[in-house]
Amino acid sequence: MSRQDITQQLIQTVDELSEPEALQGLFHEHREGDPLPSAKELEEIVGLSRSILFPGFYGKSSVNIETIKYQIGVSVERLHKLLSRQVMAGLCFDEDCHCPNVEDMRRCMQEEADMIAGRVIARFPAIRRILSTDVQAAFDGDPAAVNQGEVISCYPAVKAIINYRLAHELVLEQVPLIPRMMTELAHSETGIDIHPAAVIGTHFTIDHGTGVVIGATCVIGNHVKLYQGVTLGARSFPLDKDGKPIKGIPRHPILKDGVIVYANATVLGRVTIGKGCVIGANVWVTRDMPPCSKKYRQSRTDILDTDFEGGGGI
Repeated sequence: MSRQDITQQLIQTVDELSEPEALQGLFHEHREGDPLPSAKELEEIVGLSRSILFPGFYGKSSVNIETIKYQIGVSVERLHKLLSRQVMAGLCFDEDCHCPNVEDMRRCMQEEADMIAGRVIARFPAIRRILSTDVQAAFDGDPAAVNQGEVISCYPAVKAIINYRLAHELVLEQVPLIPRMMTELAHSETGIDIHPAAVIGTHFTIDHGTGVVIGATCVIGNHVKLYQGVTLGARSFPLDKDGKPIKGIPRHPILKDGVIVYANATVLGRVTIGKGCVIGANVWVTRDMPPCSKKYRQSRTDILDTDFEGGGGI
């Protein structure tokens, strides 16, 4: 093949890749002046947030009680700037965001982004309080943990839960895209996949953590513990008249207070796992379980339901 043939082939390839039909649904047109969602900035946002919530464990380890107010102040100022810019990027990325006067729209959205970032940061004291219960749950539930500092510094679940709780606040503020990017950063870092729209109570912990999946419409109560490989997923997807999945409907499990789900168990569909239930390792659950019941695999072929009959079957 001659050089001229190669050039012509490349030109034809560019033409095919640029056709509107080939780009449908796969192309996001950027408006000049709009900020772009940035994984790098979100990594810095997460790092700053972790250092503010757990000073001395993340960020600068040289922090002391005399300088902590100053250091947190500097971090909060930087965080607000970055978070506001990324919230703005998420708002601009929304396909429904159109206005004939782009400058007026951008000014309005920047004000909204500044306020959202401010409100989220203002909730950091409350976020820290709930995260402290998650750390306590991890420490209390693991005899190998020497102290809470080890839990904060080393346990992947803590990092994933921090990202989730930050991202969930952005979901509550109806920020597009950015919350999901934040939890996907934790997914890449820890192997734990928590959708930011899930609702999770206090004293939540995941032992080991790798391979855990928590779906968008999950509702998890207080004092719930999961082990590695647990899936809280959807069983099926109702379809619309065009045969496409209907979005936005509750399709993931509800776990009441005090539930324990052991390694590699799978709970599917909008089922309710009652208060104090225990689900053993490698078990599938697709039906409701009444409170204080247990489901476990005794052997390769036997699934046993104890304390109740007929519930929690496959």
